[in-house]
Amino acid sequence: MLDVRRLRLLRELSLRGTIAAVAQALAFTPSAVSQQLSVLEREAGVPLLERTGRRVVLTPAGRNLVRHAEAVLERLERAAAELADSRRGLAGPLRIGTFPSATRPVVLPALAGLAERHPGLEPMVREIVPAEVGGALRTGELDVALVHEYDFVPVPEEPGLAAQPLYEEPMFLAEDETAAPVTEAEAGRLGALLGRRREAPWITSAPGTLCHTMTVRACQAAGFTPRVRHQVDDFAAVLDLVAAGQGVALVPLLGAAGGAAAGPPSSVTLTGLPLRRRTLLAHRGGAARHPAVSAAVAAFRAAVPEATAGG
Repeated sequence: MLDVRRLRLLRELSLRGTIAAVAQALAFTPSAVSQQLSVLEREAGVPLLERTGRRVVLTPAGRNLVRHAEAVLERLERAAAELADSRRGLAGPLRIGTFPSATRPVVLPALAGLAERHPGLEPMVREIVPAEVGGALRTGELDVALVHEYDFVPVPEEPGLAAQPLYEEPMFLAEDETAAPVTEAEAGRLGALLGRRREAPWITSAPGTLCHTMTVRACQAAGFTPRVRHQVDDFAAVLDLVAAGQGVALVPLLGAAGGAAAGPPSSVTLTGLPLRRRTLLAHRGGAARHPAVSAAVAAFRAAVPEATAGG
């Protein structure tokens, strides 16, 4: 009989590539992971792994077993959801992942809704970078997570996960008050709107983030590579830099609002662009009908800001 816990290890190895990475993600020692995978190979009766330098590659039999493991783990999530549904009332921890610009305008009102409708739940919020969301959901560190994507940077499909659209918001070019007004011919044309600032210094998020990649790709689509002066992840600080004449930036609607009623600095001009940022709610595959996950989905849908509702 194949052990489900060992199947999880094999699935994570297929995604992370090294035993050390699996051990770190699951809080095991590398030797413990190796031992459990060796036991799984004996249970399977065929080689599942091949070593190539520091990496471990799955054999064809190993890859096939991972496909079956995905189906088994999804069925277990569905079973857990049905069992939870049979209990009376929702209680216990609900681990929520989010990104900074969604915390104040979306997560906080969602928490208020959950507290009102399901007082037995204990929401636990964690801000997390998108690259870590998949692993955190699969290992149970998170139950649901807000993730985002841009027109030029779609979210790749993650094995073992499912996601559903939550809301989308427009993108803006943020400039200071000295910027020349947008002409009628430039309005609504990405290449024209960004191309007029090809010589300006740009403010982006840190390299490796979706926001940074989005800015670079949008500018490249307009025919140039941005000359980056500042790299700042906080949109409120980005707008302050723009107001100080330090450069121009691309910001989404919720980033432009800064999560506060005051909005951006009065000296910042925001020009709408034909670009969108979409936010999705992700969870483990098979968990969509879990009562706690369903409650979280309903609370987040009710909390979507009016400015973004309906796109």
